[in-house]
Amino acid sequence: MNFRKTTAFFVAVITCLFFFGMTGAMAAEPYNLGVALGLTGAGALYSADGVEGIKLAVEEINAKGGLLGQHKIELFIRDSQTKPDVGVREVKDLILRDKIRAVINDYSSAVAMAVKPIAQEYKVLHIASISNSENITMINPSPYTFQVVPNSYMQAKAAAVAIAKMAKQKGWKEFITIASDYEWGRSTQASAVKFLKETSPDLTLKKEFWPRLGETQFTSYITGIMAMKPDFVLGSVASNDNVAWMEQAKNYGFFDKIPYPGSLITVTELMLQAKTLTRGIIALTRAPFFAHMDNPMMADFVKNYRAKYNKYPSDWAVLCYDAVYALKQGVEKAKTIDTEKVKDAMKGMTVDLTRGRLTFRTIDNQLSCSSYTGTIADDPRYPFPIYKDIIEIKGSESERPESEILAARKAK
Repeated sequence: MNFRKTTAFFVAVITCLFFFGMTGAMAAEPYNLGVALGLTGAGALYSADGVEGIKLAVEEINAKGGLLGQHKIELFIRDSQTKPDVGVREVKDLILRDKIRAVINDYSSAVAMAVKPIAQEYKVLHIASISNSENITMINPSPYTFQVVPNSYMQAKAAAVAIAKMAKQKGWKEFITIASDYEWGRSTQASAVKFLKETSPDLTLKKEFWPRLGETQFTSYITGIMAMKPDFVLGSVASNDNVAWMEQAKNYGFFDKIPYPGSLITVTELMLQAKTLTRGIIALTRAPFFAHMDNPMMADFVKNYRAKYNKYPSDWAVLCYDAVYALKQGVEKAKTIDTEKVKDAMKGMTVDLTRGRLTFRTIDNQLSCSSYTGTIADDPRYPFPIYKDIIEIKGSESERPESEILAARKAK
């Protein structure tokens, strides 16, 4: 009789331990995070830095037990090749085979636009960390898509505000644009031209140049622009294309003869072209680390990034790092890794990131983040030039009015 009782007792204990172990295993379920960036193609330069920022964030979070202190993040990284069809294929595979709950995607706005409906169909969070076309969140909005980078409208408005002041001071009358011929370049150029017409109605757009995405030879554009002798040129060229454009234009003495304000010159270009980049250019960027070194989160990020990669972080590393931490805070607010609850928690959520305390707008899931303008100049603290007299144009100053967003959706 005693033997039976003892056996029953041990069976009960083992059963409890078994179910407790099963419950513990379920609680410790890993969080599968997908990354689909243009690791080859036109987006390779920026995307590589973005992956580094993501990996560092994941390492830091996992060192503390993972999301909610118990769900370790497992990364699944794919190359979209900066092509929409490839991006869609890779993200579908990440969803169906690797069972990801969220994907950080892409360098190319065209790829992000193509992936957005896929993420919505499969109910997977989609975070645009580098691609910044306004249409990613404005047109056919998805409740699963969030954007942590200032969008093309915000960037264009920030540039226009700075250029309008210069045009008035210098008496500029005519300008030319050069922009990459794809979604981001088109939308950024269109917004900038619109704002300049509103802020400086006396300015005349003389001509538009549209080099294809992935362009390597800019000679015809350079000589064509210089022959027309505009008062200034507004550029919307990025990544590897921008490096080639800037280097070739400099060889022609372009920047010595024609003002080039408001162009996208990121920390990547500041570092890569430290010796050759023309000082005095007034430029625009999205997430320069040096603008927020007074923020402890940014200071720690820069320190840890340098220790791991032996270099300073680019805008793209900052943005992708912030994307992971925005997701982390969404999970913490939801108190679960359940995607539906995280999605709902992130709508309208305020997050603490390297760039400060920022909020996702309820109407479009666009982070109300800043753009930055300044003059390229040397700084003894860094082995490359940075922005002197930097101006931070906050999201609240550059966002499209909600009434216009609703009107655009209705028209669509």
